[in-house]
Formats: sequence, structure tokens, C-alpha cells
Amino acid sequence: MRATRIMISPIFPYAKLNMSSSKPARGADLLVNTLTQLGVERIYTLSGNHIMSIFDACLGSGLQLVHTRHEAACVHMADAQGRLSGSPSVAMVTGGPGHANAIGALYTALMAESPMVLLSGQSPVNQEGKGAFQEIDQVALAAPVVKAAWSIRDRACIEADVRLAFQIAGSGRPGPVSLSLPSDVMEELAVAQKSVPSAAAQAFVSVEPARQQTDQVCNQALKWLGGGVRPLILAGPMMLLGERRARFASLEQRFGIPVVAMDSPRGVDDPRLGAFAAQLSMADRVLLLGKRADFTIKFGSAPSFAAECRFIQLESDPAELVRAKANLGERLVEQHRADPAQCLQALESVGFDGLQFSAWHEAVASACIARPAAWASIPASRPAPLHPVQIGRVINELFGKFPKAVLVSDGGEFGQWVQACVDPARRLINGPAGAIGVALPMGLAARAVEREAPVIALMGDGAYGFHPMEFDTAARSGLPFVVIIGNDRRWNAEYQIQLKQYGANRLLGCELADPAYEQIASAMGGNGMRINTEEQLRAALTQAIASNQPYCLNVEMEGLAAPNLKQ
Repeated sequence: MRATRIMISPIFPYAKLNMSSSKPARGADLLVNTLTQLGVERIYTLSGNHIMSIFDACLGSGLQLVHTRHEAACVHMADAQGRLSGSPSVAMVTGGPGHANAIGALYTALMAESPMVLLSGQSPVNQEGKGAFQEIDQVALAAPVVKAAWSIRDRACIEADVRLAFQIAGSGRPGPVSLSLPSDVMEELAVAQKSVPSAAAQAFVSVEPARQQTDQVCNQALKWLGGGVRPLILAGPMMLLGERRARFASLEQRFGIPVVAMDSPRGVDDPRLGAFAAQLSMADRVLLLGKRADFTIKFGSAPSFAAECRFIQLESDPAELVRAKANLGERLVEQHRADPAQCLQALESVGFDGLQFSAWHEAVASACIARPAAWASIPASRPAPLHPVQIGRVINELFGKFPKAVLVSDGGEFGQWVQACVDPARRLINGPAGAIGVALPMGLAARAVEREAPVIALMGDGAYGFHPMEFDTAARSGLPFVVIIGNDRRWNAEYQIQLKQYGANRLLGCELADPAYEQIASAMGGNGMRINTEEQLRAALTQAIASNQPYCLNVEMEGLAAPNLKQ
């Protein structure tokens, strides 16, 4: 298990229990009370035996339970809320198979650096090792895909452990934390709470660098960048959380140094970044600010980076410091353990004259927005199947009218087309994990966070098949949003791989049928429509938003390979 350690504050505001009922407080009541004190407003959940006491405790607490149709969807929803808000959100599932169903979605949240806490029911402590109902080592199961995982076995540590879980989820490089909650600990009467977390939780506690030290290393890093000819700051997905994207843009403008945050499974080849890869190869000094030196930057190797390029790394995770040293070798001239969020704050207060980099900055900025001129000439009258650019064109028009709208992008090749065509301020994608099937539950959560502006989730027909039942959740919960399916009748990413690597006569297992996907939304309490033209899509999207219903637009689309914008 890779333990991510953080500093725990010595000050914990332990409040007295404030229960809505006069009955004695249980562990579950204390858990819910702690969540409300931490500012949690909703929990994405699916009911099950081991968490019924927590459901009961939520009555009268003010906590909203958004109860879903699959445990993975719970995690995707909490992941989406965490990314949009920048603060830890909560998913809750039952133990055993419920917990296991949530594991895959945790990996997506981990790689996207999304702050969230998964609460999982667990078999009773007093039956441990006896073959209890749904007994499994849940901590070991979650450990590889979270920042921290432990089981709260001591009733006296419920509040301290939950607070620590939130602190871990939101600090350093944000990410998911898994807490297992044995049913007997939740059902038994609460006891006086200790001021420190349990021994299991304290395994994830350590002292982080002081803020003064962070300020110092940021100043040094910026001075080092200023000594280059073509300097660059690369950041990880966490720098796109909440309001940080706008802050990064402001930082870039003030410094005159290109600042690029990366969150795509295609890394430097992310179509959102246009022809950025060509400019990246010319950089001579790179600051990795909370950015993993991994596959997304081709491990820092040539030709993605020039052989003479040098790196400085500011990173909160010791394991990533080790990885960067191994991948970059002598080209890594300096690295420091530092909280990237604190680094962002420190850099915002530093004076720096970057006028000498204006030409370089303009070259990178122009490369990132470069798109083929031929895209603009694709006629709106083109009949089905539509070109993906036609779909992107309609979505761009919408976001021009609604600046606060949220875009959710999902799928293989279609997801890349969306990223190339639409880049609004508020955007969620599947992230570096490269998992698909996230958009429908993420769109639901985005609507829970943003109740005014439209939420548009775009996904391939393959990705749509993972969680279509969440239309029922959206309808029951009063969370309308629009799903647009780019329907090319196949698993297109895999089709393109097979076509390229093995040939057209060796295509296998990629074809899909063409069912009436839009009717699923209708059957679940929403509405839907099949789309054959660009103008029909434009009109239907307006209608779908106005309907205030969960809506599915099934668009007949040409199955094209993702755009290659490197040149």
C-alpha cells in the first residue's frame, strides 16, 4: 500500500453532538454530525445492509442523500463534485460487493486528483475472522487506488478519523480517501471522542514543509525559470480544480511564461492543447508543479523534450519525487517536497518581469488554440452521419450564451474530438486514468452543484452503456441535464487501434448495434430524441435545456479517428 502522508493540524474543533432526536447517539449519528460540521450538504450513495444505521442517522440532519443505481456511479458523482468545487465530496456504499463495485471508479478519481471521501459499510468488528456476511479486507482492496485507506474500528475516534480523511483528500495532491465503517461501530452508542485519530489513521500523518520554506523554493524556481530562453510551467489535473484554472491563467498572464495544466489520458497529445507538443519539444527549462513525470509527458524523454531541457520539480508526494528522479535522471536539477496549492499561492505574490518571453509565450498560446482551417468549412447541411466537428460547433454556440455552463466529456475517440472542439471554463473529462462511462453520473452531479446554467454531457455510444440507469436517479432527484451521444455504432478507439496496427481484415470485437438509446431516458422519466442533422441538433439542444428534464440526444455520427493536431 502506498501511504500518502500529510500534516495533521493540532487544532480540531470538536463540537458537542447536536442530534435532531432525543434518543442516545450512535456511532452513525456522530458520523453524520461530523459530516455536517465539515460542510457536507449531500452524499451520493446506494443503500445496503451495513449502512442502514447511517441512512437512519441522516433523517433530520439536513444531509441530502442522492441514491443511485450503481456504486461506481456514486464515486463518479462525488468525483465530479470534488473537481467542480475543489473541496472534498462524499460517496457512500455498503460493504463487501458494494465496496468492490466502487473500486474501479476510485482509480479515475485518483488519477484526476479529485478530492473525495468514500464511506463504505463493513462487516462487524466483533465477527471479524469468523466468516461474517460480506467480510473482505476492504482496506487492502482500496489501498492501490486511493491516497489513504483504513477502517474506523475505535468508536472513540470516529470524529477525528473523519476529519483527517477530509484533510488528506483535500491537501497536497488531492485524491480519494477510503474509510470502512464496521456496522457494529456505527450501530453502538457513541462514546467520548478522542482528540487524535486512531492508530490506523495516524499511519498517514507526517509533518509537511513549512509555508516559509514553500515560499522560498517557489522564489528559487521562478528565478531559475527566468534564466532560460524558453521556460515552461507544467501542472497536473489538480490545478484545474474549482477556481484554480482561472488563477493559473492569471498567473500565466502576469509572468509571461507559458503555464499548461494537463488532465487528459492523451497527455501532451491532448487535442485540447492543439499543436502544443511541437512547442514543448523546444522548451529549455520546465517547472513541474504538482505534475507527475509519467506517461502523460512521455516520461520526459526525447523527442517530446529536447535533450538539453532541464527540470525542477515541486511535488507533495514522495513517491512521485522518486519516480521523477528515475525518469529524468541528471536533467532533473532540483526537486522539493511542497504542496502545489501553496506553491500557487506563493507564486501569485511574487514579482516577476517576463516581458523577455513574450514571443515564446505567444508561440505556445497560438499552438494550443491551433485548429485545422478545414474544420470551419464543414457544411452545416452535411447529412448524417454528422462529423464530430458539427457537434462541437453546436456546443460552442451554447457555451457562448451560457458562460457558467458545465461540459462533461467522455469516451475514446469522440471524447478527444470534444476536447479539440470545445474548451469552456467549467469542464470535466474522464482524466488521465482513461476510463470511460463516467459522463452520465458526472453530469448528474454537475447539475447538483450548478443549479442554474446548463449541464451538457457528451459521450460515445460505448461509454453510454455503463450507467444509463442513472437517468432514473436524475429524474427521481430532480437533476435535469442533457446527454449527447456521438453514435458511431462501435468501440471506436479500439477499432482505430486494430485498423492501424493489424489491418482492416483483422477487426474484432468492436462493432455495436444501433439501439434506440434515447428511449432509455424516456423510459426512466426523462426524454430523448434521435438526431440526424446539425440543425436538428441545434434545435433539439435548445428544447432539451428548456424542458427541465433529463434528456438524451442520440446523434448519428461518423466514426473518425481522434484528431492529430501535433503539426
